[in-house]
Amino acid sequence: MQPAIVLGSTHATVKHESLVGMRLVVLQPIGVADKADGPPLVALDQLGSRKGDRVMITSDGSYAREACRHDRTPARWTVIGLIDDTDS
Repeated sequence: MQPAIVLGSTHATVKHESLVGMRLVVLQPIGVADKADGPPLVALDQLGSRKGDRVMITSDGSYAREACRHDRTPARWTVIGLIDDTDS
């Protein structure tokens, strides 16, 4: 699992059958002090995250297969949680 910031959403006119109807977002993985940790990624998002949201992502292929309900999805990254930034 890794934290990331949502940069926006994306669309594909041609995509694998397992991704039809799935929402795709562009994310910037972050590390210490919210510094970029690698290149931006495209991930599945079933939670409805918005631009600027901090999220938790996973590269667990079995979770992506479960989210797509497809045994051979090419998806790797999936949003698994929204990080609450509000101060307590």
